[in-house]
Amino acid sequence: MSKKKEKVENKATTNETNGQTVSQNTAEAKAENGKKTTTETVDAKCEETIESIRGEMNEYKDKYLRLSAEFDNYRKRTQREKMDLIKYASEDVIKGLLPVVDDFERAIKSTMTSTDIEAVKHGLSLIHIKFLDFLRSNGIQEIMAVGQNLNTDHHEAITKFPVDDEAQKGKIVDVVEKGYMLNEKVIRFSKVVVGE
Repeated sequence: MSKKKEKVENKATTNETNGQTVSQNTAEAKAENGKKTTTETVDAKCEETIESIRGEMNEYKDKYLRLSAEFDNYRKRTQREKMDLIKYASEDVIKGLLPVVDDFERAIKSTMTSTDIEAVKHGLSLIHIKFLDFLRSNGIQEIMAVGQNLNTDHHEAITKFPVDDEAQKGKIVDVVEKGYMLNEKVIRFSKVVVGE
């Protein structure tokens, strides 16, 4: 009896052990399935995040390329405008000078046939006044020199001349070549004679 009992007990223990093993195997399988499911979910989320980041990256790349092309077009356009400005900057000045040139041509033509020298002088004087008015209207001013103290910012002394009057010493007594300023900037210095 004892052998039968032992067999039954061994069987029961084996069944219990098998039951535990089966239970353990089932739990492990469920855990692995849970891990697989969790891993698959994490992988799917990662893929979605990566795709989202790729989409944003492509969007920013597109914006960058468009902005870069727009800036390049702006640079080319401003460079072209700058070249045109340099090329045609003197257009207004030339247009203003053309009437003076016309007057000079009429005066030259008139001198060929005219016998009245006073009329020719008067005509040339009018052309000269018209030309000076044009220069003033474009911001050009004559640098005043005679009777002034020598100012090296505006005058260039080319020689000294002895003077009798003490008040004239160190002052400009004659102008060899007039100087001009364009909007407060000296564009040509006055060449002057200074008294000593």
